[in-house]
Amino acid sequence: MDTRLVFQDAATLATPMLTVFAVDSSTGKDSDPLPTLLTASSAITSAVSALLATGEFKSGLCETLLVHAPAGLAAQRLLLIGLGKAGSLTVDELRKGAGAAVRFAKPRVIRDLAIVFPEPLTLPAQLSARVLAEGAELAERDYDTYKSEPKDKSVHSVTLIAGANNQAAIEAGFAEGLILANGQNFARSLVNEPGNILPPTTLAARTKAMCDEVGLHCEVFSTAKLEELKMGAFLAVAQGSEQPPALIVMTYTPAAPQVEGAPVIGLVGKGITFDTGGISLKPADNMEKMKYDMAGSAAMIGAMRAIAQLKPNVKVVSVICSAENMPDGKAYRPGDVLTAMSGKTIEVINTDAEGRLVLADGLHYAKTLGCTHLIDAATLTGACVVALGNHFAGLFANDEATWQNFQSATPISGEKFWRLPISPEYREQINSAIADMTNTGGRGGGACTAAALLHEFVGDTPWIHLDIAGVAWNDEQKPWIAKGPTGMAVRSIVEWVRTYSQAN
Repeated sequence: MDTRLVFQDAATLATPMLTVFAVDSSTGKDSDPLPTLLTASSAITSAVSALLATGEFKSGLCETLLVHAPAGLAAQRLLLIGLGKAGSLTVDELRKGAGAAVRFAKPRVIRDLAIVFPEPLTLPAQLSARVLAEGAELAERDYDTYKSEPKDKSVHSVTLIAGANNQAAIEAGFAEGLILANGQNFARSLVNEPGNILPPTTLAARTKAMCDEVGLHCEVFSTAKLEELKMGAFLAVAQGSEQPPALIVMTYTPAAPQVEGAPVIGLVGKGITFDTGGISLKPADNMEKMKYDMAGSAAMIGAMRAIAQLKPNVKVVSVICSAENMPDGKAYRPGDVLTAMSGKTIEVINTDAEGRLVLADGLHYAKTLGCTHLIDAATLTGACVVALGNHFAGLFANDEATWQNFQSATPISGEKFWRLPISPEYREQINSAIADMTNTGGRGGGACTAAALLHEFVGDTPWIHLDIAGVAWNDEQKPWIAKGPTGMAVRSIVEWVRTYSQAN
C-alpha cells in the first residue's frame, strides 16, 4: 500500500473516499451526543451539517457514516469516523480511527482513500501524524496468505491530507509511523507462518535478510554454539525435534560514540516455532495456534527493524532463542535435571513449560554480551490469559526506574500491560528437592512462578518480562485490524528503548 502525505485543502482533493474524524463534544453523562467534526474545512462541515443534526451519527469509537457525492467536495464519498468523547481522546483512539477507515474500504473494494488530518486537536501534531500512519498501515494487512484463490480487497493508497500548520512536525511523525508500522507488520508476518513453513532455521534466515536490508549486524548459530556456551536448558527443549535450533543475535550500534557506562539494552525473545508441549503433550483442541509461540521473538525482530531505522543513540542487542518443542524419542522428559548456561540447575516437572527454559539461557547470554538493561517477551503462560484475558499483557519488573520508563512508553504505544508481582512467595513455589528450582510451580500463580524462574537468571540486572500469551493473536476481526497476529509489544519495546537514547 502506498501511504503518503500531502498538504492542501481537503475539500479540493479528488479521491474515491475522503475520511474525516468526529468526536462527541457533549458534557455530562446524561447529555445527548454532540458530534463535532475535526476539520477546519467549512466545505466539509457544510456537506454533512444537516445529517449531523438528525442525531443519527453519535461519534462513538469507530462508528461510521458514509455520504455519497457530498456537495461541495471533490471526493466521491465522505466517510465520518467517530473517535468517542472529546474530553478523553487518546492517540490510540486516533490510531484505531485511521485503521477503521482502511478496514471500512476493503470489503467495499475502495482502492484509494484519503484521511483528513484532525484539527483542532489537543494531541501533539507529530504524534498524531505518527499514529495515523501506523493505524492505516496496520489495518491493510489480511492474513489469508495461503488461499489458492484469495479475494483481492487490497487498498492501493492512503493519503493523509493536512493543512499548512505544523508541516515539519507532521512530516517527521508520519515518517516515524511508517517505520514503526512496518516493523510491527514484519513481526505479524512471521507469527502468521505455519510451523512447517517457518522452522527455526527459516526464522533465522528471514531475520538475517531483514538485518542485511536495514543495516543491523546479525549472527546465527545452532547446536554447536549452544553446546559451546553450555546452554543446557535451551538444548534440552530443542533435542526432541529433527529441526535444529537457532540462536540469533542482532546488534544495533549507534553512529555516535557512547560514553563510558552508557546503557546497553538487551531484547530477548522466545522463538518456539511450534509447541506440541513435548512429552507433556498439549490437548489437540487449538494446538494449531501453537505456531504463534514465537510471537515474543517476532516482537523483538520487528522492534529491531524499527530501531535500525529510527536510530536512537543507544546500543541494542537482541537475543532470539528459537526451537521446536516436540515429543520425539530424544525429547527431554519430566524429571530430567538441566544445567543452564549460568550453572543453575532446573528440575523439569512439565515439558510444556519450555519457554522459560530457552529464555533462562537467552537472558543470561544477553548479560554476558554486556547488556545492562533487559526486556523479554514471550507467549509464556496460559495462566496469564486466565488472569488478564485477551486485553492486557502481563508485565513483571525487578526495578522501579526501569518499570517507570516502560510505563512512560505505553500512552504513546497504546498497548495495554498490567503489572503482576514478583515476590519470594512465588520463588518458594519453584523450590526443588533435587535441583536449584523446578520449571513449574503448580497451578496457582502460574504466570508469577514463571517470572520467578526468569528472575533467577537476570539477578539484579534491571529487567522487564512481558507475558503476551493472551494478546499476540486476535481471534476476531476488529473494526481497525484483521483477525490474526497482532504484533503486540513492538511499539512499546521501541518506545522503551528510546527512553535510554543519549543526547547527541
